[in-house]
Amino acid sequence: MIKRLLPILICAAVFLPMIFVHSCANTTQAPTGGDKDTIPPFIIGINPLPGSVNVPCEGTKLVFKFDEYVTIKEQKNIFLSPPLEKPLKAKIKEKFLVISFDCPLDSNTTYTLNMSDALADNNEGNLFPGYTYVFSTGPRIDSLLVTGKVLDCNTLKAVKGATVMLYKDLSDSAVFLHRPTAAVKTDDWGYFCLPYIADTLYRLYAIKDESNNNIYDPDSDLVGFVDSVIRPVVRVVDTLPEMLKYDMTDTLMCEARRVDYTMRLFREKPSKQFLVNKVRTADRAAYITFQAPYVWIDSLWVKGYKADQLISKFNILQDSLLLWINSRKPAPDTLHLYVNYRKTDSLGVLQPAMEHIRLPMPEGKRVLQKMSRKNIKKEDTTCVFKLNAPPEKVEQSGFELTFSYPIIYEKFDSLQFTYLNPKQKEFVGEYTVEKDTADLCRYIIRPKEKMLPGYEYKLKVPHHAFRDINGFWSDSTDVKVSLPSDDKLSTLKVVLTELDRKIIVDLLDEKRKEVLRQYIVDKDCSLLFPYLKEGQYSIRITDDGNRNSIVDTGSLLEHRQPEAVLFFSVGGKDFIEIPPSAEVEQEINVKTLFGQL
Repeated sequence: MIKRLLPILICAAVFLPMIFVHSCANTTQAPTGGDKDTIPPFIIGINPLPGSVNVPCEGTKLVFKFDEYVTIKEQKNIFLSPPLEKPLKAKIKEKFLVISFDCPLDSNTTYTLNMSDALADNNEGNLFPGYTYVFSTGPRIDSLLVTGKVLDCNTLKAVKGATVMLYKDLSDSAVFLHRPTAAVKTDDWGYFCLPYIADTLYRLYAIKDESNNNIYDPDSDLVGFVDSVIRPVVRVVDTLPEMLKYDMTDTLMCEARRVDYTMRLFREKPSKQFLVNKVRTADRAAYITFQAPYVWIDSLWVKGYKADQLISKFNILQDSLLLWINSRKPAPDTLHLYVNYRKTDSLGVLQPAMEHIRLPMPEGKRVLQKMSRKNIKKEDTTCVFKLNAPPEKVEQSGFELTFSYPIIYEKFDSLQFTYLNPKQKEFVGEYTVEKDTADLCRYIIRPKEKMLPGYEYKLKVPHHAFRDINGFWSDSTDVKVSLPSDDKLSTLKVVLTELDRKIIVDLLDEKRKEVLRQYIVDKDCSLLFPYLKEGQYSIRITDDGNRNSIVDTGSLLEHRQPEAVLFFSVGGKDFIEIPPSAEVEQEINVKTLFGQL
């Protein structure tokens, strides 16, 4: 008897509140003036009724009647779980929303239809607040739920519109091969509630589904996952906060919802290895890129040049290789590069492969060779470099010297480093030279003396101090820099204690989009962040587990999460407020911080 009355009880629970709301505004007639209509549309009839069972698998249509005329704003936000092979069809007919399907529903399956940010009224554009409708093609409605949040692994910000997916198939390949057992989209808070699911074991994933096919594509999608198999324990009740639709600006209610699982979305390193791009950047320079990191190259050579004339340098992930030819003979119109490396075959196995890559001369250089001498620019016959020293970063980063081509002759001891004190007395300073291990063309010049406010520092590169692989000599240049003197700038001192691991400390702007300063440390220390403008800053701390000084992503097949990232919070806020003209000191106990995970 109770089973027979279930659809009627659910329907009553849905419609009774709507009757009272409907009595407050008459939307059946055209407006005749007065206050603007701010009441969103609401449902006054559904067929089949909510909670219906034994719904036919073929030819089924879901019809929702609204109290006023509505329009579809975002059809992709009308989301069926579990999703079908083909997208559902949604049409508006007068005051009715009609949902139909181009392929049969699965038998003995509980379906939910979620509508959030999908519909609005015709006149004022008031958004329909959303609704979760449930029916079954079998004899019963599944009754459990799971909840959670989806965050970006780097910023820990909520990811809206991520697809959260449950699989009864517990194999690692399931998420790559077929549609999930149940799915739902995250809201503005990255929050999800997967209701009306069966009592069994699942694997739980989240993806940023770029192709909207509800299948994980590692080449384009971000992914997150729960390490272990899960089993739902909470039973669906319509009055649960997790089941209600909230105004997304209601922080208190949105944050009060239960969170069973938290997933961090990351971009997985590609597993298939092959050469994806090749570009000749100049007559004696080129680069090639590979699909996956840490490519295995057995040998490479350029036709017409000796092995010792080829200079190559990998980036830090070893998926991009820069190439230069150390020869001053005229370069051919087309360079012929041969790469012998390990390439993924059709069975997913790395096998030796030889590729012949043709690198034609860049169009601009092809024209340049035909130009008269008077039209040739100075940089076309000079060892080109840049000398940078941002005032707010020069203490930490030094003077940055970056060449366009590798240099084959250098005379760093000819550089002239001087400084003027506030009384305009000049001194000769000493400096050190550091070669960037990750960039053949980058050097850092660091003053030995502590840099002081009110002093003017000058680094001069004299004429013919360097010669590059083209045989061109450098011109002279200099850069002058003084530490910022604005008395409204502030300094942040971060004292790290109980540091029991290697970490990467980043100072980010308020929106967490730009890294302003970075330190990599592995023992207790104090970090200075001077010359900060008034505002809000975030301190991001990454556990550099493999101690390679970069933030590593995760791996789905290896069940490896991305390296743990935390934002230091104070007073319940994930940022530090920096007032003007202040010296702010903040202690961070690293062991305690990571103990919260």
